[in-house]
Amino acid sequence: MKLAGKTVVIVGLGASGRAAAAFLAAHGARLILTDRSTDLDRSALPPSEVKLGPEDPSCLAGADLVVTSPGVPRDAPLLKAALTRKLKVVGELELASQFISAPIAAITGTNGKSTVTVLLGEILKTAGMRPFVGGNLGPALVTAVDGVYDAIVAEVSSFQLEWIERFKPKVAVYLNLSDDHFDRYRDLNDYGAVKARIFENQDGSDWAILNRDDPNVWMLAESVRSRVFGFGFVPAHDAPAIWPEGTVLNFSLGARRGQISVAGFRLPGRHNLANAMAAAAAALAMFVDERVIEHALAKFTGLPHRLEFVRERDAVKWIDDSKGTNVGAVVEALEAVAAPVILIAGGVDKGGDYGPLIAPIRRKVRLAILIGAAREQMGAALSGACEIEMVSTLAEAVERAAQVARKGDTVLLSPACSSFDQFKDYAERGNVFQKLVRAL
Repeated sequence: MKLAGKTVVIVGLGASGRAAAAFLAAHGARLILTDRSTDLDRSALPPSEVKLGPEDPSCLAGADLVVTSPGVPRDAPLLKAALTRKLKVVGELELASQFISAPIAAITGTNGKSTVTVLLGEILKTAGMRPFVGGNLGPALVTAVDGVYDAIVAEVSSFQLEWIERFKPKVAVYLNLSDDHFDRYRDLNDYGAVKARIFENQDGSDWAILNRDDPNVWMLAESVRSRVFGFGFVPAHDAPAIWPEGTVLNFSLGARRGQISVAGFRLPGRHNLANAMAAAAAALAMFVDERVIEHALAKFTGLPHRLEFVRERDAVKWIDDSKGTNVGAVVEALEAVAAPVILIAGGVDKGGDYGPLIAPIRRKVRLAILIGAAREQMGAALSGACEIEMVSTLAEAVERAAQVARKGDTVLLSPACSSFDQFKDYAERGNVFQKLVRAL
């Protein structure tokens, strides 16, 4: 893709769009930058024509390329107008990948993407390699283009995969699929099909790391053109696979067989053991020695706001799982923590079904404190599963939890919703929660 002298329209000026703008400007493109917001700070933007506010298709006149940001929906008027005019539309992921020569390991799935991405990066660093670690969790992939790296480890969201063309990871990991983003996708099939595009351009020299325990993921083993390496909790001796047995992970990769100890792996929950298997499988496919993987697993302490222990006060544990923004993540969190639980949940509904929460809530939760815009909807869906109280804000929820918590309880923030009614993102929500808890 030649950029010098080309006119490029960037749609959306979040982190991804701004990174793409900087890259394109550095490579000689003429930029037209657009965003629906009218109060963006222009000081950090490269020299360009900037159009803020309602989308205006006239900005496409003379354009050679359109680069869209992940947060911009597929049916945005400006993108529809670009396609009608037969302009090439790509995302920042696709743009970056066309300028990257290092092998790419890409990780997608509903839950666990960031953990596996960072963990795989730590494994490669432990192996003495120089990996770039970023993508959807930041920094943007395009910032890797001019760096010197032995490998690229990229978290990849469904939003990013909507606009790929030739994106071709050497190793592609699909962790799991559950209800999420139904404010953007028609149903689970639509959502899952977009995620499966991560394998679209792979061939027999590449690897697909697939979850054998997730039927919606494992069924892809029959259709991908790449080599399949399965991970799951049931032994599978007849194919490239990895599975746990006691305190080790057994693996079989052609003639290469062995074990990786997870005795020192500190992240709680069955889902995190699955994350460890996925990262180990990807590392094995990249020729990393199993002892190196074992050492990296033992060193890894996890990421913020993912079942992060905040404090213990009066024999009550407080856990921050603000990254639990969908039902599947909350189910995993409830499995990982000790009962009885006081669950703080709620925020902005994402269109999924709260039904799968009922059984684990009945088993473990003695009180659910629901907050935010979705609290009435969640309360109706979970009625009868446990005692439910509703408050407006996170601060009220923490105060109420502190009032009713008893010795041995776990207070768990795991919202099953996005944070945008009261916070800019899940990280801010988690930081506020931790500040409130430490102030008790």
